[in-house]
Amino acid sequence: MKLARLLPCRALAVLALVLAGALAAPGAGAQQSAAAPLAPPVEISSTVSYQLVGRLDVDALNTILDVDTPKFFGIEVAYTPATNAVRLYRVTYASVVPEQGNRPTRASGLLAVPEVEAKRLPLVSYQHGTVYGKEQVPSFADQSPETQLMIAQFAGQGYLLIGADYFGLGTSAEPEGYMVKASHQQATQDMLAAGRTVIAHLGLADDGLYLGGWSQGGFVTLAMLERLEKSGTPVKATATASAPIDVFAALNGFLSYPRANDADWVNSLFILSAFSFENYYGVPGLARSLIRDEHYEMARKAYAREPVDPTKIPTDLHELLNAEYFDARFFTASAYGRLVAETQVYRWLYQTPVRTYYGEADEAIATGLGRLAMTYQQAMGAGNAKVEAVTTGPTSHRGTFASAVPEWKIWFDSLH
Repeated sequence: MKLARLLPCRALAVLALVLAGALAAPGAGAQQSAAAPLAPPVEISSTVSYQLVGRLDVDALNTILDVDTPKFFGIEVAYTPATNAVRLYRVTYASVVPEQGNRPTRASGLLAVPEVEAKRLPLVSYQHGTVYGKEQVPSFADQSPETQLMIAQFAGQGYLLIGADYFGLGTSAEPEGYMVKASHQQATQDMLAAGRTVIAHLGLADDGLYLGGWSQGGFVTLAMLERLEKSGTPVKATATASAPIDVFAALNGFLSYPRANDADWVNSLFILSAFSFENYYGVPGLARSLIRDEHYEMARKAYAREPVDPTKIPTDLHELLNAEYFDARFFTASAYGRLVAETQVYRWLYQTPVRTYYGEADEAIATGLGRLAMTYQQAMGAGNAKVEAVTTGPTSHRGTFASAVPEWKIWFDSLH
């Protein structure tokens, strides 16, 4: 199929080659037609603009569902076919960095608009997973197979779809803020506001908000939900897949209780979080304290998306990290460990219906972590019945997402 993108294809960042299990390359559905000039951005205000960057017809959307997604995610899943074409817009909006005194910044994201007659449509905010190229994000959908799947399954059936690129990705000039909670909350909440501004400018409106996210995006989704609930913004339902909702538990698992099927790409979780925390929380030397001296410069280049030989970065954590971090007491007391311990998105009373999907063969998210939100919410007295953990069976990290998406769609459909 051809994605009618209006920008020429750009090479993926070198870091995309580091991890075999990562979102490292666009699927076949991301192949583009010949380059054509972009339409000029539409300036709604000094804080929000948008630009048409592509269009997917029904055949293209169904090729994503039937061909590209099974190829990329390694699993055959039955998806409901697309029924309408979709226009893709890149939204640019003003935001702030909370960890740095609300310093002003600008960020980008995607708005996918179905070509249907209705003017009021359900709205899904999708939060993307870990990526290794700066443009493997929603607003560059040709480089993001997960975003392509969400566009085809939701926008291709009459949903408005938005997705923030997060700080440091997409068109953002910031360093990446990987798992930096307040910045993730700010980027997604401001993208929601900007997206609704653009939707209104297009003569449309949404009739209810749904949230969904995979992997890192599952964490971001629940962080966003926490912020929206505190601000009184209604959310009809929230769904995640393979979400590391307690980063301390996730990283401790790799350090202290490794499993036989742990992914060899979890090295990136430590690299990206260490440099992000150092930059955003202002802790000089934090990454160097975690990463062995002989691998520090390669890790820094990988985080900064500078050229680096990915085969030189150890996948064995004992080779990559300083030995003292394998002592749970040291890790817990360290500056890095204390920041990690604060990086959680389940210890509040959920008011919104939430379903967390997990795979029983997920190489990154252990079953207990996949069920943790429900376990915690049900531990309070008679239990919070709004939260449910749902297994997708013996699925991998990618397979869990591919299997969960149509279940999200069925559930969201039932609520409007």
